[in-house]
Amino acid sequence: MNFFYPQIMLWYWLGLKNTGMVSLMSLFRTKPISLNNHSSLRRCLTATDITLLGIGAIIGAGVFVLTGIAAATKAGPAISVSYILAGLASMFTALAYAELSASIGGCGSAYNYAFAAFGELIAWVIGWALLLEYSVAVSSVAIGWSGYVNNALQSLNISLPQQLVTDPSMGGWCNLPAMLLVLLLAMITCIGVKASTRFNAFIVMIKLLAIAIFVCVAMANIHTNNWHPFAPFGWNGIAQGAAIIFFAYIGFDAVSTAAEETINPQRNLPIGIITSVIICTLVYMLVAILLTGIIHYSDLNVSSPVAYAMLHIGYPLVAGIIALGAIAGLTTVILVMFYGLTRVLLAMSRDGLLPPIFAKVHPRTQTPVPVILISGVIIALMSGLMPLRETAALVNIGTLSAFIIVCTGVIALRIMQPDLPRPFKLPWNPLIPLAGIGFCFYLMINLSKTTWICFTIWLCVGLFIYFLYSRHNSILKDN
Repeated sequence: MNFFYPQIMLWYWLGLKNTGMVSLMSLFRTKPISLNNHSSLRRCLTATDITLLGIGAIIGAGVFVLTGIAAATKAGPAISVSYILAGLASMFTALAYAELSASIGGCGSAYNYAFAAFGELIAWVIGWALLLEYSVAVSSVAIGWSGYVNNALQSLNISLPQQLVTDPSMGGWCNLPAMLLVLLLAMITCIGVKASTRFNAFIVMIKLLAIAIFVCVAMANIHTNNWHPFAPFGWNGIAQGAAIIFFAYIGFDAVSTAAEETINPQRNLPIGIITSVIICTLVYMLVAILLTGIIHYSDLNVSSPVAYAMLHIGYPLVAGIIALGAIAGLTTVILVMFYGLTRVLLAMSRDGLLPPIFAKVHPRTQTPVPVILISGVIIALMSGLMPLRETAALVNIGTLSAFIIVCTGVIALRIMQPDLPRPFKLPWNPLIPLAGIGFCFYLMINLSKTTWICFTIWLCVGLFIYFLYSRHNSILKDN
């Protein structure tokens, strides 16, 4: 058993291990990395599959919505510089994920890394935060997807009953399109991870094609005077813009949950994680530069700025294609986030922290069918019946807390386990993970008080479950 905190080591060697203090020490019992080497899931994903999963998770509402809002209210044409800052913050964390995913592995992402570095209690807290991140993200994005689809149908003079596209808090019965999408993606995930990645790759190509069409049209309609002044809100505006659009990168962490289903994960996971973040940063920067070049930044504070810009310069067909790309983008975000949720649940159940039903894997498809179906039904109900728009900020705080633990874990494991094989080794340690911690903490403290209160309540519920059930059923309970 490894102990990370020096005061606990002191208590142990002073002879307090035979007193009630042993209960405290058991909270920080770490899991041997060898226990992550399960083989019940099918290894079939290549570096290309991982890269496309990352692009599918990252490029969604961010490029189609946040670019315009951040440009209009914070950074102006300098939003492209904001994307560089946000991309650097994401890259610091992505590098940390790459090292830990290559050396530790497992399908639990930050949960597994925290278990190896800091022990069971911290791992549970991070795992519980990840469940919040993924479940709320899937539900809220599914609601947004439903809105885009409903608008697209209305443009074709097809109207769905209002009771079937709004939740009860808004006078409807349920958001049926959102529910059906979640259930459909759950079925695809049940079939097998390869089927899921093929579907993801197809949808990714659609949204990249939509972005490519936008780029071609925009390059022919640039008016350089729209770039003046380049930074109307100064450096402070650029930094605030980066704080907003950082959340356009949320999702690449879900890729690391595919470690157990990746061929040669020590090589392919780092390649996929880092490549997807680089590609998405370049796409974001290109779209930002062109978008602010074809229309003045002050006119971009709308819910669909890219499509709006195409309509503004007289390309309604391209605007329709952009809307299709936005729908495709949201679909892949939901798919990858839902995939990540089920794999974290699987990892926590294997460790005994959740009921064993979540750890069952179907012998033919080699996918965790029970956890997929249970999660699918619960999230479909959340998407259809709950007004999750106001709680979407919980996705951000759950993600950022996990990012901080991952960056800290790289530093801790370099000290605690210096001989651990590291097929991918983070350069300039600890400067890069410290930079990641700093960026993420800065963004966390700028979240609203309501978000912090809701997050605290969620963590308190999680701790209650841990001390009531998880701690007594852990695979490490006898250690």
